[in-house]
Order: sequence, then structure tokens, then C-alpha cells
Amino acid sequence: MAARRKPSGGKTVAKTERRLQILVAARDVFAKRGYHQTTIDDIVLSAGVARGTFYLYFEDKRAVFVDLIDRFAAKLSMAIERIVTDDQSRPVANQVKENIRAIIRTCLAERTMTKILFTGALGIDSEFDRKIATFYDTVMQLLTESLKDGQALGIVADGEPRVLAYLSIGAFKELLYQAVLLGLSEESSEVLLQQMYNFLRQGYLRVADVPDAIRIPRLKRRS
Repeated sequence: MAARRKPSGGKTVAKTERRLQILVAARDVFAKRGYHQTTIDDIVLSAGVARGTFYLYFEDKRAVFVDLIDRFAAKLSMAIERIVTDDQSRPVANQVKENIRAIIRTCLAERTMTKILFTGALGIDSEFDRKIATFYDTVMQLLTESLKDGQALGIVADGEPRVLAYLSIGAFKELLYQAVLLGLSEESSEVLLQQMYNFLRQGYLRVADVPDAIRIPRLKRRS
């Protein structure tokens, strides 16, 4: 009796690669032209695929945009961890720095999506605006709860936690946007981390600093 042939996963791989090809092309076009000025023809031309192929994977350009934002928002969310204040083996200062470092590195590695998220993600339609608002609210809630815990332990100054969270995220968004706009290199992530951390320590953060073992480099632009 002849052995049954195992189904090939080649078609699945090909579909995944094709979808990613369209997403990457759309990402670059959106960043260059903006959402409203971008057409499906622009995307398929950049991706090197037929218009019919595009519709095999996405209903319209909004669907592509939503997919891109969802993927990037998921990466950012995974980079952020709630600060644990009752674990002596993990100093709060180190946890704060690791969160800042992870976010900066994610944004510098995904420059195009950082630019899109911070400048072109709002105003598409009310449903999409709610999606973006939900993402920011999730991050806001995570930071607010950590700040409340910190206030209870005396390592965060008095103040309305949600207001402090808004101020922190506003500063962070502008820092990341300018880093991308100025073309700072990945090597600059450590100095950006230290500057942001110092900003928080001079504000509401009341923790003993843990010196870094490495020398902080200067800001560098990408070559």
C-alpha cells in the first residue's frame, strides 16, 4: 500500500509572503504619501503585484492600514511590562529603564510605522479613531496602575496618576517622533533612554538610581 503524501505547506508560505510583501509596500507608500493621498494603485505598483492579487488579501486600503497599525501596536504593547514594586531582585529603576529601552528600540527599528502611528493614524474614520484610542488607553491604564503602586510605596511623587501618565506618554511620543524625524541611529537608543529616565527622576520618580555598567554614547544619525 502506497504511503500517503503529506500536504505541502508551500502554498501557505507563499500566501504569507505575498501578504507581507503587500504590507511592506503599503507601509512605505503610506509613510510617503499619507493615508488619504494613497491609492490601491500606488500600493500594487510599489508591491509589484496585480490589482486582483491585492484583493485576494485585503478588502481595501483601510484594511491594509488597520493590519499595519494592529501589528505595530501589538509590538509596542509587548515591549511594555507593568512595573513590579515588591521584588527586591528587580530594582524599580532597572525596570523603568528596561521599559524605556524596549520602546525606544522598537520604534527605532520600525521607523516608518512610528511615523505613521504618530502622524497619520487619526482622522481616517470614527471606528478607526476608537481603535487607536483603545490602544493608547490600554497603555495609559498600565502606566497609571504602576504609578498608583509607586505612590503607595513612596517612590512616585504625589499627584493624579492619570495626569502623570498623560504627561509621560506625551513626552515619550514627541521624543520618539523627533528621533525618527531626525534619523537618529539605533546606537542613540541608550542616550535617549538615559535622557528620558533623567527627565522622570527629576519629575515624579523617587527611586535610587542604579548606575549603568556601559558608557552612554552620544546621539548619532544614521549614515
